Amino acid sequence: MAIYSREQLEKYADVMVWGLKTARRGFKKYDAILIRCDLEGRELGEVVHRKLVQAGYNVTFRFMMSPRLERDFYEFSDEKQRAFVAAGDKEFSSALNGNIYIHAPASLTNLKGIDTRRQSQVAIARKPLRDLMTKNEEKGKFGWTLCTYPTEELARQAGLSLKEYSAQIAKACFLGEKNPAKKWAEIYKNSMAIKKWLASLNIDTIRTESKSMDFEVKMGDMRRFLGVSGHNIPSFEIFTSPDWRGTKGVYFANLPAFRGGNYVENIRLEFKDGRAVKISAKKGEEYVKKIMATDRGAAQLGEYSLTDRRFSRIDKFMADTLFDENHGGRHGNCHVAVGDSYSDTYAGDISKLTKEKKAALGYNNSAVHWDMINTEDKKVTATLKNGKKATIYEKGQFKY
Repeated sequence: MAIYSREQLEKYADVMVWGLKTARRGFKKYDAILIRCDLEGRELGEVVHRKLVQAGYNVTFRFMMSPRLERDFYEFSDEKQRAFVAAGDKEFSSALNGNIYIHAPASLTNLKGIDTRRQSQVAIARKPLRDLMTKNEEKGKFGWTLCTYPTEELARQAGLSLKEYSAQIAKACFLGEKNPAKKWAEIYKNSMAIKKWLASLNIDTIRTESKSMDFEVKMGDMRRFLGVSGHNIPSFEIFTSPDWRGTKGVYFANLPAFRGGNYVENIRLEFKDGRAVKISAKKGEEYVKKIMATDRGAAQLGEYSLTDRRFSRIDKFMADTLFDENHGGRHGNCHVAVGDSYSDTYAGDISKLTKEKKAALGYNNSAVHWDMINTEDKKVTATLKNGKKATIYEKGQFKY
């Protein structure tokens, strides 16, 4: 039985095309676009593929590894195999103008018990390919977006029926609207107003307080807030990549997460002088510590984000970071990511942002990027560069 109607699939695909074209302005005929799709997302992947071909793009379609293939690789490969990058992958990645990923996992725990170091080795080996695409994105040559297609596994791990889970995705992505892409354009416009307001404040530091945390980040020089950029469908967050060196205090993630085949619950990070010096979790603590030891930057901050509950219709745990990091509910959410930063939060000419300049500005660099989400009621206070304080977020929404 089909999860979505033909009309809903067409609308979902239209939103994905909107996301891609919003993430990178200036696509032209015959640009090279890669679609990566989990096997269970084929139904949506085929519609997205058709629409891109009809629009005149050169499209490459690739299915992702099945859970069995993925586990066999990590379980039976040696270090040389995990460090292997196929001939032509560098050239292919360099030539891409766009990338769409349709996430539809058949298993969230297929890598359970696999040595975390094996996953880290692959992440490190493939980071240069990510860096190539990031550089092209900085030059305006590349754009990407992603989405989730509902599966029995996602629904089960979230404690929902497949029908309930599918309805959450449809609601979050506005698939019930006559023209979902138009609705997304409205959200995009509203978020632009908030980002402009935040920029006008000239923020020095941001302090986030809830019942479980008291956490401060330093905005950093030449920073800007981004969000609702087309990169993620859905996306309601307003985020930046702060100067990692100014991170201090306690951050707590009350939403659980699945990552690398592991279930993790109640992560608590205590930062001092920019680094996580104490790491704990109610469940999965050893895994968290191993991931945050992948490289130097894995224990440092790459992202700080807030979601306004007035935008997001997501009100249930989805066992999927894409949705959970955009949770609206009663209190909105704050999330941070340990690991790699987003260089497009640079407020200057990003094409001139060198590796050395990134380091000097406090942009974090890592093979890891892990979002950790807090949905507690919270107050967020900015200390401005003129010394004044301003509440920028309270009761789940920006004070704009």
